[in-house]
Amino acid sequence: MRATARGSATIELAILAPALLAVLGLVIVAGRISTAGSAVEQAAVSAARAASIARDARAAQAGAERAARDSLRDQGITCQPLTSSVDVSGFAVAVGSPSNVTVSVRCGLPLADVAVPGMPGQRTVTARMTSPLDRFRGRS
Repeated sequence: MRATARGSATIELAILAPALLAVLGLVIVAGRISTAGSAVEQAAVSAARAASIARDARAAQAGAERAARDSLRDQGITCQPLTSSVDVSGFAVAVGSPSNVTVSVRCGLPLADVAVPGMPGQRTVTARMTSPLDRFRGRS
C-alpha cells in the first residue's frame, strides 16, 4: 500500500454512508406506504361489504366504520387519523331497483419515526370501494 492511499477508504466510507442510509430510509418509507395502501384498500373492501349487508343506512354507517377500523387494526396499521365516509343514498332506492353503497377510507400514515431529511411527518392514503345492495331485500 502506498503512503498516499492511506485513509482513503475511511474518507470514502464517510462520504458514502449518509447517502446509503438516506436511500435505505427511502426504501423503508416506500415499503410502509405500499403496505398501508394495500391495507387501506382491504379495509375499504371490508367496510363496503359490511355496509351492503346492513338493513338500514344507520347500521350501514356504523358497520362500515367498525369494519374499516377492525381491518386496519388486524393488519397492524396505525392511522392518525382514520376517517371513513359512507354513501348510503342507495338505501333510499326502491326495492327491486339496483343500488349500491360506496365507502371511502382515509388513513393518515405517520412517518415521523423514519428519520429521512425532507420527508413529511405523515402521508395520507385513501381507498374507495363500492358494493351492491341486494335488489330484493327490504331497506329502510
